[in-house]
Amino acid sequence: MMQSVAAAFRARPLARAFTSRSVDGFVGGIGSTPLIRLQKLSEQTGCDIVAKSELQNPGGSVKDRAALGVIRDAEERGLLKPGGTVVEGTAGNTGIGLAHVCRARGYRCVIFMPDTQSQEKIDLLRMLGAEVYPVPAVAYENPKNYNHQARDFAKDLPNAIWTDQFDNTANAEAHYRTTGPEIWEQTQGKVDAFICATGTGGTLAGTGRALKEKSNGKTQVWLADPPGSVLYSYISSGGKLTERSGSSITEGIGQGRITNNLGTFVKNIDGALHIPDEKTIAMLYDLLDTEGLYLGASSALNVVAAVELAKKLGPGKTIATILCDGAYRYQSRLFSKKWLQSKGLENAVPEHLKKYVVLD
Repeated sequence: MMQSVAAAFRARPLARAFTSRSVDGFVGGIGSTPLIRLQKLSEQTGCDIVAKSELQNPGGSVKDRAALGVIRDAEERGLLKPGGTVVEGTAGNTGIGLAHVCRARGYRCVIFMPDTQSQEKIDLLRMLGAEVYPVPAVAYENPKNYNHQARDFAKDLPNAIWTDQFDNTANAEAHYRTTGPEIWEQTQGKVDAFICATGTGGTLAGTGRALKEKSNGKTQVWLADPPGSVLYSYISSGGKLTERSGSSITEGIGQGRITNNLGTFVKNIDGALHIPDEKTIAMLYDLLDTEGLYLGASSALNVVAAVELAKKLGPGKTIATILCDGAYRYQSRLFSKKWLQSKGLENAVPEHLKKYVVLD
């Protein structure tokens, strides 16, 4: 009798590619992250729920890949020369990845970001040597939006680039070349679906494109969306872009438009799921308690989405998603009683898990 898909996946080792060799510097450590099978959720759904542990990149998040991708692209095209300046508008993790890569490559790093982001991210960027300019959080259409301010700042400098993470498709290309093929190899080509949230669109578009190509279209690719984003309604309605409303506790995901990165793949997305903040918070605490995984909210949202997609597709499937980063950059919020209360989310934490809400 043939071994079941679930049994075969559990039986094979998921070794990290770089454990058998050394790598060259910080940038050499980006990628080849583990694929973690989430045991409890896999047993509950009858599927293999597997998550790419991008918090194990050397800069601590999935955005290390995009940061390296856009800088390498600029170098190869002759747009960025030694001693140059890298400028970006970012909600945090891309800036952190850029700051790390800039230190390793010898570039000046300048970051514009919304002043709504966690203090941990702002502090870390400055510790990494980046110049940080927190600016009011306004809509993309507003000329004072942090992305536009970054673009205008770079225009006035010699030997400088605005990396333009939302619309620079070198972002998606980095995931097409690395993240997608890694997941395919780590599942031995047995990935039935991939789902994750999107901010710039790079991870979903690049990874999705690679998996679609390698599976000859058999791997389904779905989008997970938080409150305050229009992408769920866009995909579900067949392409109607509605006005953005509402908000979410998640940082760096959700969108009010189709970015160039997402635009490279949006017509090939198979479906979308809307994930409320209450489910995200509950999963964040559950993963800490049952899997020992200390994750940020976007990672928890992705896992909720993977579980819901597994239920839609039925047992025996392998569903892959992304663990974007850890909770370290958000702990003063996510594990704070006052903060959870201010967001109306205190009761989203299951009673037996409230022991983890340790900050006042």
